[in-house]
Amino acid sequence: MLSKLYKEIFIPQAVYDEVSVTGKSKIGAKLLKKAKFINVVPVKNDTARKFFSTSLHKGEVEVMILAKEIEADLVIIDDYQARKHAKYLGLNLTGTLGVLLRAKEEGFINENRPLLDELINNDIYILIYIRVNLLDRL
Repeated sequence: MLSKLYKEIFIPQAVYDEVSVTGKSKIGAKLLKKAKFINVVPVKNDTARKFFSTSLHKGEVEVMILAKEIEADLVIIDDYQARKHAKYLGLNLTGTLGVLLRAKEEGFINENRPLLDELINNDIYILIYIRVNLLDRL
């Protein structure tokens, strides 16, 4: 689905290492290693990591640094703190839910519910933001 939506994806070495070396999901690691549309790119500005909060994982930090270095069109991040940093950096941002919604809109999947259930069953949790316009409630 990712290859159909985005054609080419760039990930930093830290994300590759998290998924393929230390990740819990052997399926995810196998898929990542086979995916020809995913390019693993080392970040150039190693010093930039020092400017990020220690509350962020190395992978999230490198995603944002790499996005700035390659002038990425879109960044996929779910972690709340990392999203705040990405917005501050002016990065165009989406998350897993945004990817699923786009996939459904473009007809690549019929329903999101089974995929969301699968994520939950695999201990992957996504923070959902709901904005309510109070004027609509009056």
